[in-house]
Parts: sequence; structure tokens; C-alpha cells
Amino acid sequence: MSQTDAKRIVRAAAVQIAPDLTGRAGTIERVLNAIADAAEKGADLIVFPETFVPYYPYFSFVLPPIQQGPEHMRLYEEAVVVPSPETQAVADAALKRGVVIVLGVNERDKGSLFNTQLIFDADGSLALKRRKITPTYHERMIWGQGDGAGLKVVETKLGRIGALACWEHYNPLARYALMAQHEEIHVGHFPGSLVGPIFGEQIEVTMRHHALEAGAFVVNATGWLTEEQIVSISPDPKLQKGLRDGCMTCIISPEGRHVVPPLTEGEGILIADLDMALVTKRKRMMDSVGHYARPELLHLVHDARPAQPVHRIEAPADLIATPEPEAEDV
Repeated sequence: MSQTDAKRIVRAAAVQIAPDLTGRAGTIERVLNAIADAAEKGADLIVFPETFVPYYPYFSFVLPPIQQGPEHMRLYEEAVVVPSPETQAVADAALKRGVVIVLGVNERDKGSLFNTQLIFDADGSLALKRRKITPTYHERMIWGQGDGAGLKVVETKLGRIGALACWEHYNPLARYALMAQHEEIHVGHFPGSLVGPIFGEQIEVTMRHHALEAGAFVVNATGWLTEEQIVSISPDPKLQKGLRDGCMTCIISPEGRHVVPPLTEGEGILIADLDMALVTKRKRMMDSVGHYARPELLHLVHDARPAQPVHRIEAPADLIATPEPEAEDV
């Protein structure tokens, strides 16, 4: 990090709002409004929750598989194609405001859905599209698996940014793959309004630990459901308990401390200034992929090739038989 970088301040915004459970158009409108709100507060980086567009598939947590068909099909219809008018609208907002945006979407790719994280740089370009490598528990009924190509830190206007979704943070090798690429800001996001209070507690532990281990800032956003939305997902009071709490929108320093108090209920936007000099301050003491690493003893093998269902092997040109010329008529 140069002297100029050492004096760099990044204003981060972590957004905790409710999606529009009726479809992507309403949720995209909420995204664009939140971008404008955060940008007016001076934000350079704006982070949204997991698969926020059109909405996290909360139904899959409380409905048995045999009853999920209609809601799963509706999610297919409302999911986001990349690129699309929806992603272009977010890219345009990033360019207009000069901000970096990290947005979670349900991505539709032909016959499959994926839990996808999109990083838009401040020039409106899509710096990264990555897919959650392993959907968790009930999510395996909904999404396909990502690949190692998405375990990538990207250089943005604000510095080096990496991202993981939800329980990917419990895969230490996935986290190490990003740490080894020297991420300065790590973005996490979770669904929120799920499981109960213990989920929020676990998120806090996980985010603070990653910040310490990576020597990076962590900006994490979780979603929120209103009481009306919870009732619309399930009328059963017992199942509704699984759709409350579990929120921990937070911004953590490389020293593992909250930069501002976390947001654990309701809607809101956390704003905090990140003093990037703290990255070097932490790594001077413990750089887990540098002077504190022992790669000759322990190292990670990361297959960064995109997963392909077909690997076509063409015959070399010199082995392709040349047809014999037809005999001329006598």
C-alpha cells in the first residue's frame, strides 16, 4: 500500500431493507432508491443483502418440497438474467453516482437458478459475477452450484474487493482463496429474517473473525421482512418464528471491531468511514497469507477454471481425412 493509499478513506454503506415479494420490478426500484439515498450521504461503496433481487427464497425454509413448486416456478419468472435491463439499471446508477455497488441476485441461466453476487465498479462496468459455491441446506432445492472461477478479488476504484455469500464464510478454504488475493474490503451478505436470534449472533462472530484473519474491512448486509411479509410466506405461527430475527448488518474493521453499531432489526442504512491505513496496521502484526503463512507446510490448491458441462475435444486438422476427389466422367 502506497503513502497515498495509506491516507485513503472509503465511505461504506450497508443496506438492510425489505424486498418486494411480488417481483423483481418492485425490488429493483427499492435498490435504486437506496443507492440514491446512500450516495447522497456520501457513500462510495453500497452493499445489499443476499439474493435481494427479486427476494431470498424464504419459502424454501418453511415449506416442504412437495409444496414448493408454485413458488419455485414464480422465482424462475422473477429471477434476473445477467446482463438484462435490471442489471443495466444498477450499472447506470453506479456510473451516475460514481459508486461501487455489490448486489445479490437470483440469477437465471437457462434452466437453472444461482445465488449470484454482482460487483459493479464506479464506471458502471460489471467487475465480477460470481455464484455461491455450495447452496446451504434448504437452498439446495433452489440453486445450482458455483465454481472456483468466482473465488476472485477484483480491483475497483476503491481498492481490492472480494465477496462471499452467507455460509460460504464457514468454508475456510474459500475465505483463504480471497485472502491470498489480498482483499482490502470483504463483502458479506446474508438473507436476514431467518432462523432466529442465534443466526444474527453467528453472523457477528463470523464477520468479526474474517476481518481479523484477513486483515481487511468487512461490510455485511442482511435483509429484513415486515410482519405482513412473514404472514404472506406462511400463515402458521410456529413456522413464522423461523422467519424472524437473524439480522446483523454490520461494518467491521481489520481489528475485528464494529466501526459503527450494527443494525439488527428494522430497515436502515449503516454508514461508516473506512480508514484503509488500518489494513496495513493489522497486517504488520499478522499477515495470514504473507509473513505469518507457512506455504511449504500448508497451502491451498484453487481450481479457478469455470465449470463446463461439455469439454469438446476437436481432432487436429492434420488428422482429419481429406475426401478423395471424385473421378471425372469419361
